[in-house]
Amino acid sequence: AATGTGKTVISVFDFKRFYQENPGANLLFIAHRKEILEQARDTFRHVLRDSNFGELWVDGYEPSQYTHLFASVQTLNRRMNELDRLNATYFDYIVVDEVHHIAASSYRPILKRFEPAILLGLTATPERHDGANIFEDFDGRISAEIRLPEAINRKLLSPFHYFGISDSVDLNNVSWSNGRYDVNELTNLYTESDRRVGEILKNCDTYLTNVRSVKALGFCVTKDHARFMAQKFKDVGLKADMLTSDSSGVHRDTVKRRLLNGEINYLFVVDIFNEGVDIPEIDTVLFLRPTESLTVFLQQLGRGLRLSNDKECLTVLDFVGNARAEYDFNFKFRALVGKTRTPIHKEIENDFPHLPLGCSIILEKRAKEIVLENIRQATQLHRPAMVQKIRNFKNQADLSLSLDHFLHFYSFELQDVYKFKRGSKRIGWSNLCAEAGEIEEYVSDNEHEIARFISQRLLSTTSLSWLYFLKGLSMSDWSLSNLKQNYAGTKKGPDNKKNRSTPFSALAIFSTVEIDKLGLMLHYDLWQECGADSDFETLEQSLQAIGKHPILAQELAEVVNLSIERTNLLEKHVKLDFPMPLCVHGRYTRDQILAALQLHTWQKRSSNREGVAENKELNVEALFVTLTKSEKDYSPSTMYEDYALNETLFHWQSQNDTFPQSKKGYSYIHHQKQGKTILLFVREKNEDEYGTTMGYVFLGEVLFKSYYGEKPMNIEWKLKEPIPSYLLTESRKLAVG
Repeated sequence: AATGTGKTVISVFDFKRFYQENPGANLLFIAHRKEILEQARDTFRHVLRDSNFGELWVDGYEPSQYTHLFASVQTLNRRMNELDRLNATYFDYIVVDEVHHIAASSYRPILKRFEPAILLGLTATPERHDGANIFEDFDGRISAEIRLPEAINRKLLSPFHYFGISDSVDLNNVSWSNGRYDVNELTNLYTESDRRVGEILKNCDTYLTNVRSVKALGFCVTKDHARFMAQKFKDVGLKADMLTSDSSGVHRDTVKRRLLNGEINYLFVVDIFNEGVDIPEIDTVLFLRPTESLTVFLQQLGRGLRLSNDKECLTVLDFVGNARAEYDFNFKFRALVGKTRTPIHKEIENDFPHLPLGCSIILEKRAKEIVLENIRQATQLHRPAMVQKIRNFKNQADLSLSLDHFLHFYSFELQDVYKFKRGSKRIGWSNLCAEAGEIEEYVSDNEHEIARFISQRLLSTTSLSWLYFLKGLSMSDWSLSNLKQNYAGTKKGPDNKKNRSTPFSALAIFSTVEIDKLGLMLHYDLWQECGADSDFETLEQSLQAIGKHPILAQELAEVVNLSIERTNLLEKHVKLDFPMPLCVHGRYTRDQILAALQLHTWQKRSSNREGVAENKELNVEALFVTLTKSEKDYSPSTMYEDYALNETLFHWQSQNDTFPQSKKGYSYIHHQKQGKTILLFVREKNEDEYGTTMGYVFLGEVLFKSYYGEKPMNIEWKLKEPIPSYLLTESRKLAVG
């Protein structure tokens, strides 16, 4: 596959080399329009210096022989029986122009019929906006490539001045299906009054040097829209006309000549002048409708980018209105900027610092707001679109493909990547890369569990000590015994340091028993069942299963490293009367907490789902608080009033059957006398913005201060460590009186 500008010339010179080595080689050049075939044949004749080279087979042109054939895909399909006498290897060299169409059913019979020595596809837009993969027919390779920005920098194309103009027409309520707006509804909106035309004319006066001397193409949505625009421009004394795909070849040539001669200045078109038609003199392009396809956008833009002696640059007026969330502004600006290390929203916010030489993009204030909001919403991708972004990454970014680079480039969060399923099974980054064809397909028994762990557990946990445990485990071949050997003897370092020399020194705050508890926490987060119900005989076997597939083990290690980089948290190790692997102010899943409190054991899983969890053997009780409670998740009897009074006092309501004289109430009031430890765990709400169950922030040990009321009791707990400011702010919203 060859991409970018000068595609036909690339194919001619490559065929010339092949032809010199194979003088009897037969050529088939396939396109879908007569104009493209005529231009291609003329280019071949010029480069090969043979004015008799090649024959057309399109629109009534019939070949006398089939040695060097320039044929339309429509004709080949319609006359396939005439090709049956040719063997599969008859054509040595086949060129498919505008090969982004190759996935269409009309191309498949031709490609199945012939087996050339060389199959060359030509396109300016190898990344299909609809997600189809055109690389499969070409061994996944781009043989030669010149992208638009590079072509401009090399002075192969004209520079552009691109103006994004605020459009008053709101498209939010226009119907959307099959990846595009309803054309009839668009037409009605654009032609129902003279208001929009007046705005377009005003902006032409503002942004064009001379409205009466340009050679402009205006891309419209339908024939009615093009006719309307041409007439309105004529009404104000501007020379305008229209063309559609229904126009005859003779009429098309006449209008084209009138545009070149200056008899008209504005040509409004529909479904024409997209592909393969060169009018280098065009100096202005008007995008008068939203362009849903990257392919079509680049083709339309390309009509004005051809070099011409009297043209310094191309002026582009793009009318940007409120768009539906499904519409994607990202692709056009990414194509204009080219490969960078910068997320596209940053390019827009910073007024496009990395454009090709001599180019500019200026977005009016409202247009800029619309584009940025659209790009922000576009992060909510479905799986095929995410796969397509992974596949296109190498063509858009000057970076190697990695999870870190991908997230940064598109301004995604880890949760955006780890939200997908195939059927009922969770999938992760590696699976998406395999689906995109960027890595080889693989089979793993544990992919669902590891992807589920990342999406629903790891990304709900915010604790550096926990992340360093996972990092140390990954560096120890996922062996708990190896990990303990690696960190044994490491001197204890100060708390709250992200830049410790190794994860093993970071774990020095924990005892060996606490390291084992961290391992059990991981087991429950991964497999979500006790050891006795699992396929593993020991905890060591359970954790070593993570490394069973190196691709997934590496993926998990990369997510851990990214999570460490993204975590800005001060947490503190707490000393209790029993081994405690949790750190104050870390955020943990409920299963992790139950494992830390030894309610989840290797042999048995706790069934606790209540607002409190007590281990009588350890004489410890955990209080689980959700600050914002929804009626969907809580019954009226469990809508407890829990909130922070200040940074060290917390108001908590007991269960409804608790009163001061009850055994439970008495144990709260006199817990210090009884040697009972009370631990407080708080989360803001049930689910985060990604729909994932939120973990609880460990606020540490609390001491009884006072109470009032009964059934339920209202208890004030005094925290040993101040509540973090972000949680205090959230909690204070709920305080009453």
